Amino acid sequence: MGMIFFPLISLIRVFLASLELILDFCLMFGDYSTGATYCLCKDGGSDVAYQRTIDYACGNGADCRPILQNGPCFQPNTVKAHCDYAANSYFQNKGQTSDSCNFAGAAAPSPNPPTTVVAGCTYPAGSGQTTGIPSTTPSTGTGTGTGTGTGTG
Repeated sequence: MGMIFFPLISLIRVFLASLELILDFCLMFGDYSTGATYCLCKDGGSDVAYQRTIDYACGNGADCRPILQNGPCFQPNTVKAHCDYAANSYFQNKGQTSDSCNFAGAAAPSPNPPTTVVAGCTYPAGSGQTTGIPSTTPSTGTGTGTGTGTGTG
């Protein structure tokens, strides 16, 4: 009886190992919609890289009206915070595809919204979802965005 189960157990182990490889491949090359919900600009980046991301995202499909002066997501008025919003809006509007959250390495997918979101700002979370905070790829181009008042000079 034990001899019958040994080949079956080996076959199951091979099958599970194959599934693991397939899952790893999907996570590496698939879209981010199964894991990350947001696209955020990386901490420690330069204001120039952040502004290029804003310009590209806002000029290519992101809804950047909320980060314009007097908009609900204008505060905090920092290039990094506006970069987070613009990159995330672009990411959501492009369907959370793997290539829509890179911005020449300035951004990365995240399972959480930024911690700087202020009361009254609704942060896009994908597939028509938004995250209301109680009481917020420049690939190679320089961008043609609408600007947000957070330029670097």
